[in-house]
Amino acid sequence: MAFTEVILTANIPKLGAEADIVKVRRGFARNFLYPQGKALEITAGSLRQINHLKAKRAEREAREVTAAEEIASKINKLSISFTLDAGATGKAFGSVTAKDIHDRIVADLKLEDLPKHAVVLEKAIKESGDHTVAVKLHPDVTANLKIEVKVNAPAVEESTEAAPEKKYRRKVTTEA
Repeated sequence: MAFTEVILTANIPKLGAEADIVKVRRGFARNFLYPQGKALEITAGSLRQINHLKAKRAEREAREVTAAEEIASKINKLSISFTLDAGATGKAFGSVTAKDIHDRIVADLKLEDLPKHAVVLEKAIKESGDHTVAVKLHPDVTANLKIEVKVNAPAVEESTEAAPEKKYRRKVTTEA
């Protein structure tokens, strides 16, 4: 298996960011990275370009962190309330999921570019009460969102006469 080292000129998920020198398979470099302009071969000229790429990377990362901190301050101030219906026993139907929280944040703050997996929720919220959920906007920036979950308990009707208990019979047939 032949590998080659290249200098990345763009941020590529799970591989690296611009100005990183990474080792990739030759075919990947030749067929994907070079034609799309996402990498350069390591030569004396391309090594001189690394300083320019590092400056470009630092500028991009600074912009991303600033934007994430701005959104985080808005999310920290936000408080969201959800109402779940409950059955006769008082147990809630359904739950509040990460998608529900994400959709409400996008609707309330009008953030169209919030990643779908930004809301960090280990399991769906089924209990009523106040909860705090982490929203990861950037590897260095995390916001805390306050969520209040209410459960609507149905009114219990008491009747004077007991309802007749229904018995069901299952017909069993055996065929040979």
